[in-house]
Amino acid sequence: MKITLQFEEMAMLALGIYAFSFLGLSWWWFVGLFFAPDFGMLGYVGGNKSGAFFYNIFHHKGLAILLWIVGFALQNVILQLIGLILFSHSAFDRILGYGLKYEKGFKFTHLGEIGN
Repeated sequence: MKITLQFEEMAMLALGIYAFSFLGLSWWWFVGLFFAPDFGMLGYVGGNKSGAFFYNIFHHKGLAILLWIVGFALQNVILQLIGLILFSHSAFDRILGYGLKYEKGFKFTHLGEIGN
């Protein structure tokens, strides 16, 4: 099942890259911002509860899709870019086994415990 989920996430990452190609922006934007959602980990400075909250906000595909849809509806390239970066980065993280976090600690995710 793990392999199936990884292939699904690879397809989502490919979709995010494909959708980015329609924005008309330089690829440096995609490459340069790809790891920006990891700034959500700074929430762990305030403890596990705030860390999980901020990490999950910055890695939530539903929020990413919503931002892209709003950006598309408003013809706002910045919102579309933010949505696509969040979506693509989240898919990439899930390929590596990093899921949404539980308040128990960083290594406890909806995909299982990191490192096991």
